[in-house]
Amino acid sequence: MPTLTLDHLTEQLELADEMRVGRHHMLDPQDLPGRFGRAIRAVDHLLQAMDCPAVVTDGWAVWRHGYVGRVTEDVDIVLPADRIDEFLNAAAFGGFELLPIRPGNLPKVRHKESDIKVDVLPEGATPGTASRLAPTTIPHPDRLGGEGCTLKYISLPRLIELKLAASRARDESDVVELIRVNTDRVADIREHLASVHPRYVSQFDILAAKAAEQTDD
Repeated sequence: MPTLTLDHLTEQLELADEMRVGRHHMLDPQDLPGRFGRAIRAVDHLLQAMDCPAVVTDGWAVWRHGYVGRVTEDVDIVLPADRIDEFLNAAAFGGFELLPIRPGNLPKVRHKESDIKVDVLPEGATPGTASRLAPTTIPHPDRLGGEGCTLKYISLPRLIELKLAASRARDESDVVELIRVNTDRVADIREHLASVHPRYVSQFDILAAKAAEQTDD
């Protein structure tokens, strides 16, 4: 986590303002401003060299799908399971630093020029906490909205699926906010979740009720 300084806080406030103003024309990950956009484009160079699909998930995808108050420090991407080692090897020679992997954690690299960290989520990994693992695994990027060899945002139903799979308080909060700003998508999101696992439908219904209560307030 970055050291909390006045410069850092100022940067975050300026970024939040820029993201609120620009969300209607910043439609792709490559449109993100400043050092975030530079890190995305650096990842794209690796993906193109590998001929590999990938999607952006978690914080920036939450922002893209309407929760404009969600500004994050890192970039989270999903990669095919059989391309992880290749990506890490390419990253080591493509302007990224490979960061130490703690037991139980996922791979992470740092884009040296921008100082943006990229978390790598492998297809087939099981989200969740030690006490509550998800009943499903992370799908291939092609099933999450990936297309070609440049980063795309994960689709909204799949984003909510992964958020429910993670089962952390922050993820549940993100789902509530996403429901509040995507009320016209609730039915098709629920239909998608029903095709994945009944546990996700139960979780979603509870969070949808919370979202409705907050909207009524």
